[in-house]
Amino acid sequence: MIKKESRFMFTKTAPMHLVITANKLIKDVQQEFTSAFPYLKIEFFRNGEVRKDRYPATMLIAQNRSLKDAWSRKKEEGELDIPDTLTVGELENLFMDRFGLSVQVFRRSGNLWLETTMTDNWTLKQQNDHGKEISASYTNEKKGLD
Repeated sequence: MIKKESRFMFTKTAPMHLVITANKLIKDVQQEFTSAFPYLKIEFFRNGEVRKDRYPATMLIAQNRSLKDAWSRKKEEGELDIPDTLTVGELENLFMDRFGLSVQVFRRSGNLWLETTMTDNWTLKQQNDHGKEISASYTNEKKGLD
């Protein structure tokens, strides 16, 4: 008997795993996040307890600083599993609620990074896939102009 090969592959992506410690550098968290979601980046801000007001660039914390410099109220360390089914809003709230860290997710759009404020209800996978699609279109257009 010949076994039919399925044309559909069901794969479950393992969640991204982050370890949050006081002395870990922001750039290390950013690199880990971007390695899992290449068309997204995460930025850390000071005094951002009120997310609805969004964070001005003057509140951005430099990449060479440690996470303890970004803590707003809690000074908790721990581990965080981030599935790609988590929405951007849920992720940003999770960082604040668990670790007292004010973060904002950005999506690549060609050669620009855009805040995801209007699409905070999209999952990380949706955001990353959209960034990939937009960036590929931008690259193809640019090649056509050269």
